[in-house]
Amino acid sequence: MAACTVSFLLWIVALQWISAQDYSSQWAAHIEGGLEIAKRVTEKHGFVLLGEIFPDYYHLEHNHVSKRSVNPGLEHHKKLTSEENVKWAKQQTILSRSKRDYLTYVRDSRTSKRFAIKGGLNDPKWPKMWYLNRGKDMDMNVQGAWEEGITGKGSVVTILDDGLEKDHPDLIKNYDPSASYDMNNRDEDPMPRYDQMDTNRHGTRCAGEVAATANNSLCSVGVAFGASIGGVRMLDGDVTDAVEARSLSLNPQHIHIYSASWGPDDDGKTVDGPGELATRAFLEGISKGRGGKGSIFIWASGNGGREHDNCNCDGYTNAIWTLSISSATQNGHVPWYSEACSSTLATTYSSGSNYESQIITTDLHHECTSNHTGTSASAPLAAGIVALTLEANNKLTWRDMQHIVVLTARPTHLLASDWIINGVGRKVSHSFGYGLMDATTMVRLARKWKTVPAQHICNVTAQVFEKPVPARSTVTIQLLVKECNSVNFLEHVQAKISLTASRRGDIKIDLTSPSGTKSTLLAPRTHDNSHAGFHVWPFMTVHMWGERPFGTWQLTIHNEGKLLGRSSLHEWCLILYGTKYSPRTLSPTIYPVEQPPKPIPRRNSKNTKKKSKKSKSQKQSTTPVSTLIKQSVSSYKPNVHIVLFPIKNSSKLSPTLTDNIQTYPSSHRLYSLQNVDGRQTKKNLSPERNISPTTTGKNVSMEITIFFACHAIIILE
Repeated sequence: MAACTVSFLLWIVALQWISAQDYSSQWAAHIEGGLEIAKRVTEKHGFVLLGEIFPDYYHLEHNHVSKRSVNPGLEHHKKLTSEENVKWAKQQTILSRSKRDYLTYVRDSRTSKRFAIKGGLNDPKWPKMWYLNRGKDMDMNVQGAWEEGITGKGSVVTILDDGLEKDHPDLIKNYDPSASYDMNNRDEDPMPRYDQMDTNRHGTRCAGEVAATANNSLCSVGVAFGASIGGVRMLDGDVTDAVEARSLSLNPQHIHIYSASWGPDDDGKTVDGPGELATRAFLEGISKGRGGKGSIFIWASGNGGREHDNCNCDGYTNAIWTLSISSATQNGHVPWYSEACSSTLATTYSSGSNYESQIITTDLHHECTSNHTGTSASAPLAAGIVALTLEANNKLTWRDMQHIVVLTARPTHLLASDWIINGVGRKVSHSFGYGLMDATTMVRLARKWKTVPAQHICNVTAQVFEKPVPARSTVTIQLLVKECNSVNFLEHVQAKISLTASRRGDIKIDLTSPSGTKSTLLAPRTHDNSHAGFHVWPFMTVHMWGERPFGTWQLTIHNEGKLLGRSSLHEWCLILYGTKYSPRTLSPTIYPVEQPPKPIPRRNSKNTKKKSKKSKSQKQSTTPVSTLIKQSVSSYKPNVHIVLFPIKNSSKLSPTLTDNIQTYPSSHRLYSLQNVDGRQTKKNLSPERNISPTTTGKNVSMEITIFFACHAIIILE
């Protein structure tokens, strides 16, 4: 079958062809020969050269073509493409893009008296910034990073949005003109356009979350208040593929993080994603940005929850290149606007119900607001945390950052009914991804991080010949994966699917990995009445992260339609992204693996019924290590106080243990927790009888890595 051999861009072209389009007065063109030849060719035919998208790719406009029309400018297009140096040209169509704050509030009073907060920051809104200052694992653990001197210094973040009030007194100190541009007015000033409704406040609000100045007696404090902040004004006008591409590729050797709180309409019926130019911008960004380490793209997952939308129908959040961020309310619930999907990597806090607090940040007119909302507010908080992490280690690649997010995100205190434990023992949810981002843990892990192995890609095509999916029925197709182009440990998984549907909104698609992890790639959408189906659409999941790909994969398609009508699966394939070797880190952090390995059954022994008398300190030390690990994981303390064993050399364990173990309790059996094929396994290192310790009664504190570890010694009763 040809599903996996079809060009990645084919589904984009097909999607645009079948959709009703308004044509703009702008073109994108590939013109060889350099800038001067491009100017000469375009001016000859009445075009104005607006700027360069990529080398030899240019953004053009024709002043004699309507700004918006249902009819293409065929005559002008024909003249342009008749030139020998013009290798490709395309008239741009106008895209529908929505900001993801969703809610409109009455303009609140933003002026505040300046005062110093006793014993803390003097920013007047700081006491109310609950998502940064609650403690007790109820915030995003940002203050710990600040206390270690990490403020985002040296990191550059750009907000792709409707403008940035660069002279805002809480932003001006960190404003970076080299990270800013106005795509709408085509100049270097990103200042927003003002109107009575403050419709262009969105970008300024997002920027304040990232980099509002700390301790200046004004408004709020940004997560990365030492970072540089810029803005690209690109949403206050017609958005085209060329506009998106230029925004996504602005100054990629200077800008580190691009934060986007917008996307296709969250109406529960749209299927849309980046065009061919924007797709190339993403690819160029991850491969060449930041000196080859890769630009980091943070994306808001979407606000279509009320419309039963699914963010896997959004080609931006559904892409492997973006770090897709969802929202949690103040009380840890799934917000009413949240979209559940398998591409969401992690979560930050945002607004919820009317009685729950919202996000505090900078606002237009040099003011301050307490009413920033939606996943729009979540993405910039994530961008700020990533900026902190990059200060701790600026050598991190874009994939390193995603690994760090997966390993450190906290599922605790997030309330959802769909939490599962995947094949490597990690909790994951369609609503929250791997959990709440933890800034301090990310920073500490980044300091000792070892770059992940190279990414490998494996395409596996299923043999499908027009598989009907009748109404109110389920079709299951299996796909066996054996050797897979050196992909031994999974990262992202895509299922590229082509199907027709009598009603697209009736279709539900699940993918189950060989390890038994079931991920919903598409949930039914009540407003989606389209007959278009999907054409090579790359549904993506991150739920199998770290699993082995080998074995039987299962694709399940449910047609929940009640009307008679034929739906059919035409083709599908798996695209598996991952590494040849298990990614390892030098960090001693206990990763939040929720399910420790099951204890090995004890052998029957005459001594098992005997109870020895123990001192109070010894009684405390007999708590099962599985319990200690769970307790430590839930509290995220880096040290586990067990009763023993600093390991002199964990990579060369002696069979007798005498060279490696200094102390251990006589009442416990000793096991080695090892990483074998990406799974945790135990090996009994004790003889059949308990070993008499050389030293007893000592509690030794050590740090244990329980995932991606080479070796770690633990004690089980």
